[in-house]
Amino acid sequence: MKTVILDAFTSNPGDLSWNKIESLGELTVYDYTPNEKIVERCKDADAIIDNKVVITREIIEQLPQLKYIGMLSTGFNVIDTAAAKEHGIVVSNVPTYSTSAVAQLTFALILETYNQVGLHSNAVHNGEWSSCRDFCFWKTPLIELSGKTIGIIGFGKIGNEVAKIADAFGMNILCYVPRKKPLPSYKNFRFVSLDELAREADIISLHCPLTPETTGLINEEFISKMKKSAIVINTSRGPAVDEKALADAINSGRIYGAGVDVLSTEPPKADNPLLSCDRCFITPHVAWAGYETRVRLLDVVYNNLKAFCDGNPINVVNK
Repeated sequence: MKTVILDAFTSNPGDLSWNKIESLGELTVYDYTPNEKIVERCKDADAIIDNKVVITREIIEQLPQLKYIGMLSTGFNVIDTAAAKEHGIVVSNVPTYSTSAVAQLTFALILETYNQVGLHSNAVHNGEWSSCRDFCFWKTPLIELSGKTIGIIGFGKIGNEVAKIADAFGMNILCYVPRKKPLPSYKNFRFVSLDELAREADIISLHCPLTPETTGLINEEFISKMKKSAIVINTSRGPAVDEKALADAINSGRIYGAGVDVLSTEPPKADNPLLSCDRCFITPHVAWAGYETRVRLLDVVYNNLKAFCDGNPINVVNK
């Protein structure tokens, strides 16, 4: 089995090992692969491991030896899966490896908005506490989570994990899903319509897949229904939010703020309106990037490839 990893650096910048995958045969690792080098680098490959390199029908048709594409991610939209299937190529992804990590960052963004630890720590290091006449001070309103209402859009594994943490904080939980799901056992939990969620939630947190229905879901009309004190958290997909509408709402005081780990274009363009938006915390798509999370990711990538080699492919997305 000849395997090529096309864009290894983001998943493994050097702190992890590819040895398990190498044990399955000949392995070539590239940190990055430009479009014009894809065919050249993969022409003799039986398997490709990919994260964000776009594999089109045209490329697939130039790789007659290719039998398998393994994703270094849950998403697989960069692969023409229909073309892969037509050519007998199995495509596998890595589901649910980052559930806990994404839920953790969701609350990191919420807590930073409500407590602004970084702001206050910088103030102390800059001497503001040393020169303060009082035993304490605060530079922004400090807000408790207990008793607040979180509105969760999407209730897969990550949405459920977010609800579990919210329940532990003593929060009220509203959830919108397009199709009926069993009612969980959390206290103060309700499934509601999207309009009711927009009106009642103090925190609106997105955990939905990107579909035509969810693209631009958080838009001017949705925001117009929100509380003035509400915040938006997005750790799902950037295009689910109309970024200009969100920035305008925050800058005008229509809503309180936001925390996002994803943007519509990544890396963002310099004119992205959220980059210059006060009270919008932005992290560079790192919810999945914890050491333990990436160890788990690489283990599943190996297991996927081994299962394929053994004739029993798993996590296949193009059956």
